[in-house]
Amino acid sequence: MEEMKNRVYGVVGIKSIMANWNADFTGNPKTTSDGKIFGSDKAFKFPIKKMWETQGKKVLYVKSYKNEKDNIQAQNLSERFNELFSADLKSMKKKEEIFKKLFSAIDVLNFGATFAEEKNNISITGAVQIGQGYNKYDNTNIEIIDILSPFRDSKKEDAQNSSIGTKIVSDEAHYMYPFSVNPQNYDVYKEVLGEFAAYTKEAYNEFKKGCLVAATAYNTNSKMGCENEFAIFVECKEESKLYLANLDQYIKFEKCQEGKDIIDITELSKLLKNYKAEIENVEVYYNKYTIEIKGMEENYIEKYLF
Repeated sequence: MEEMKNRVYGVVGIKSIMANWNADFTGNPKTTSDGKIFGSDKAFKFPIKKMWETQGKKVLYVKSYKNEKDNIQAQNLSERFNELFSADLKSMKKKEEIFKKLFSAIDVLNFGATFAEEKNNISITGAVQIGQGYNKYDNTNIEIIDILSPFRDSKKEDAQNSSIGTKIVSDEAHYMYPFSVNPQNYDVYKEVLGEFAAYTKEAYNEFKKGCLVAATAYNTNSKMGCENEFAIFVECKEESKLYLANLDQYIKFEKCQEGKDIIDITELSKLLKNYKAEIENVEVYYNKYTIEIKGMEENYIEKYLF
C-alpha cells in the first residue's frame, strides 16, 4: 500500500430532480433557519459507504441487523465490530489491536471514527473532511405528492377506503459539497502505531470513485433522481504549505432554459491562479450531456462523468 502525502481540496456537485436528497424529520428537504436548502455530510457519505459495502469492502459505520429470538433489530457498535472483523471486542486487551481493526475498514480510514464501546474510548479524526452541501439553485420548489395506498388504515375501525400518504421532493436542486483530504491528520497515530495507520493512495482513490458515482448508483425511492453531475479535485504538491478554505463558495450554478446548465468556476480559477506553484494538478469532472463549465483553465485536466 502506497502512502498518500498530498493534500487535496475540492467540491462535489449532486443534482436532485423530483427527489429528496436529504430529508429532515418532517420529510422536507433539510434547510437552515433562514430557509436555505442544504445536504448534510452524513447524506454525502452514506451512498459512498453503501457502494463500498456492495463491493465487498469492510465498512463499519452502516446499519446492520441481528435476529435475536425471532426479533429483527439493529446491531450496536460492538456487535457490528465483532461481526465485521470476526473478533471479540471484550477479549481484546490492547488498544493497538482495536486501532488496527478500525484502520482496516475503508470508511474509518477515510472518514475517521468515534468509537466508545466496551471501556474503549477512541476518536480518530478522518483524513477526509466533508462540509455541508448547499443548494446553488435559487428557484428550487418543494413539491408534495399524494400517494394512494392499496390498503385501508387498520387502526381506524370505521375506515372504508384505502389510506393516502405523501411524498415530499424538491423539483430541482443542485448541491455543492466542499471537502478536504489531509493525510497528515494520521501522523499522530503513525508515531505510536506504525505504518498501518497511514492514509493510502488506494484509500483516496476509493473516496474519489465514490465522489464521482455513488449518488448516481444509490437508487432508492427518495434518491431516484439524484446523481453526480460535477466534481473538482485540487491536488497540492507533496511539499506544499497551501491551506484552502471551503471551495464551494467560489462556484455558481446558472440555469438555462434552453441548452445545457452552467457551473461557473471562474472565481475559483482566479483564486487558484495565485497558488500555481503550490498545486500539482486540478481535475474537473462533469456530465457533458447536461453541463457546461465556465471558467475552465487550459492546464486543468478535463474528464467526463459519463
